[in-house]
Amino acid sequence: MRELNPVLLKELRQRFRSYRSPLVVVLYLMVLGGFSLGFIYLRWRSAPAFFQPGSSKEIFTVLSMAQLGLLAFVVPGLTAGVISGERERQTLNVLLTTELSPLSIVVSKMVAACSFTALLLFASLPLYSLVFMYGGLAPVQILGVLAFFLVSMLLYAAIGVSCSTYFKRTGVSTVTSYGIVFFLVVGTGFLGGFIYELYQHQARMAMTNLQETPFIVQLLQDTNPVMVMLRILGEQATFGPGRDMWLPYWGTYAVTCIVLSVLLILWSGWKLNPMNHNRKLFR
Repeated sequence: MRELNPVLLKELRQRFRSYRSPLVVVLYLMVLGGFSLGFIYLRWRSAPAFFQPGSSKEIFTVLSMAQLGLLAFVVPGLTAGVISGERERQTLNVLLTTELSPLSIVVSKMVAACSFTALLLFASLPLYSLVFMYGGLAPVQILGVLAFFLVSMLLYAAIGVSCSTYFKRTGVSTVTSYGIVFFLVVGTGFLGGFIYELYQHQARMAMTNLQETPFIVQLLQDTNPVMVMLRILGEQATFGPGRDMWLPYWGTYAVTCIVLSVLLILWSGWKLNPMNHNRKLFR
C-alpha cells in the first residue's frame, strides 16, 4: 500500500493537533452563532413576545452571508503563508530536494488547508438547525449553499497558495490574497453594476431600452459570490432582465471557480520548480 504524502501528513498533524485548531473552531462558531442570535433578538424586539416563523429564511440568509464573509477572511489567511513561510524558515530548499514534485508539495499544502476549512464548514451545520425548526427552506437549497461554499473555498485557497508561491514574504502574500478575494466578492459586483449603468446611459441617449443584460455584465454577476448565493436562496439579485448563458448561473460560477483553481494550482507547481527560474526562488 502506497504511503501517504509525507508533506500532507505533516501539515494535517500540525493543523489538527495544534491547540489553536479547536480555538479557531470555537471562535468561528461563536461569530456565526452571534450573528444568528443577534438577528433573532432584533426581530424579537420589533415584535415582542413571539418570533415569526417566516423569518427563518431571513436567518438563513444572514447566516449564509456571515459564513461567506468568514470564509473570505479565513481561507486566504490559512493558505497565504504555506509556501512563503517555508521559504522564510529556509526549509523550502529541503522540501524541493525530496522525491516529491513541486506540484505535489503545492497540492499537499492546499489539501491540508482546505481540510481544516471544510471542518469549519461542517462544524457550522448544527447552526442551520435554527432554520429547520421553523421551516421555510427546501433541503436542496441548503445543499446548494453548502456546495457553493465548498467551491468558493477551493478558489480562495488556490488564490492564497498561488500568492504564497509567487511572493517571497508572507505579509505581501497575505495582503495580495485578501485584495484579490475582496475584488471577487465585492469588486465584481460593483464593476458589473457600473458597466450596466454605462450601457443604460448609452441606451437612454439613443432613446432605446436594453432588451437583455450585456454579456460582460451577465458574466460578472454570474461569477460574483454574493449575487450567486442570493440567487440560490431565491432572492432577486441581478442587473437588468438577464440573458441566457451556456450554463445556468450556478453552473457558470462552479465551472469558473474549478477551472481557475486548477490553473492556479498548476501554475504554482510550475513556479515552485527551481529548474524554471534559475535560482531566483532561493534568493
